[in-house]
Amino acid sequence: MRPRSSAILLALALLAPLSVHAQRASEAHRAAADRLIDAALADSAAHKRLSTLADRFGHRMSGSTSLERALDWIMEEMRRDGLENVHAEPVMVTNWVRGAESAELVSPRRATLRMLGLGRSVGTPRAGITAPVIVVRDFAELRARRADVRGKMVLFNHPFDTTLPPFSAYGRAVQYRAAGADSAAKFGAVAALVRSVTPRSLQTPHTGGLSYADTGRVAPPIPGAALTVEDAEMLHRMQERGERIVVTLKMAARTLPPARSRNIVAEIRGSERPEEIIVLGGHIDSWDVGQGAMDDAGGSVAAWEAVRLIGKQGVRPRRTVRVVLWTNEEIGLAGATAYRDAHRGELDKHILAMESDNGVFRPYGLFFAGPEAGFALMRELSPLLARIGADSVAPGGPQADVSPLYAAGVPTLAPNVDVSRYFWYHHTDADTPDKIDPADMARCVALMAVMANTIANLDGIVPRPQPTGGR
Repeated sequence: MRPRSSAILLALALLAPLSVHAQRASEAHRAAADRLIDAALADSAAHKRLSTLADRFGHRMSGSTSLERALDWIMEEMRRDGLENVHAEPVMVTNWVRGAESAELVSPRRATLRMLGLGRSVGTPRAGITAPVIVVRDFAELRARRADVRGKMVLFNHPFDTTLPPFSAYGRAVQYRAAGADSAAKFGAVAALVRSVTPRSLQTPHTGGLSYADTGRVAPPIPGAALTVEDAEMLHRMQERGERIVVTLKMAARTLPPARSRNIVAEIRGSERPEEIIVLGGHIDSWDVGQGAMDDAGGSVAAWEAVRLIGKQGVRPRRTVRVVLWTNEEIGLAGATAYRDAHRGELDKHILAMESDNGVFRPYGLFFAGPEAGFALMRELSPLLARIGADSVAPGGPQADVSPLYAAGVPTLAPNVDVSRYFWYHHTDADTPDKIDPADMARCVALMAVMANTIANLDGIVPRPQPTGGR
């Protein structure tokens, strides 16, 4: 028999008992799943708590007082909810401060440009940088025009390709935000500007992180900032008409020494196998614009509410269900790595890690990262979510904060939601609670509660991926 055929038959043989077990588990846990769905859909408790968090504390930038005050409030609320083992785990986080900033068009006419500095960017001199601007669409055009770059600002006007799925388009466009400053600096640019990474704009700039190379640097780091789609297009049109473009950029951005922050952890202790853990959560930090409601207070509160509802059912799950609100996802992932390091001794007892970080919009199903046998299990359990129209299963992930756990051999889940509007508001002043529909958020709560509770009560475990590092 050929090796490939042998492997297929072996896989089918391994999956057969798992499929039968999962079907039985799905039937056995339907009543519990329906109760959790009913509880999640009964009111707008999750959205109300999200709104309170966002309105009371505003943004939750790593290193900020507003983040730390929000974390104190969250812990008090979790204890009031009756969650167990509520505690904070220390994390040292990147402490980048935006400061005052502006961009002014000097030539061919005077006008204010809408901008946001990019996270980790260095600042400009106090008087700012005034320089001609060269506009390019991509890195290839930058290289082709390298002789024209020295002493200028480079504007990367790379469009968000709406013919692609949103995250594919984002992945193509975001590289100019992340690496544009270093790429332009190589050829002598004095600053880098980038078209905001979004498919739709109402003169709203989008921030996000940039990265400076740690090694092999051939030039000092230069400032980086995002312009709105409208302003980037205007400057490009000016260049195509042969007009000389001059901009003054002022940024007081600076990176302070690392700051002390915390991951927040709470749980419902398992009744039979408390040492085995299902983790679900989101990242509680945000950018320093807007209220971080969509990214990612919504995911954090949805996971928190899911665990609260599991605790209210009156029957403890067999395994421990743990909610983790990770800090510092936006500008370093320090919370994700700190959680992994703090729990090294129990990573082999982490049965599943589930994160919501694509907005709590209407859910369609699940994204799973793990071996094929795990997909088979998820496909058998997914009918439990048919009531809320979320019973599809597709490969995807892991999400950022659970990626260190996945690398250590923990399978991961994420809600597969409607992301058609996600990048309209992503990393902007417009990321506020009104962008989230309470009924859709309740469906996301139901999805997370059902999957966490069902897997916590299975006889077997979710098949694990091969570790790739991180331990």
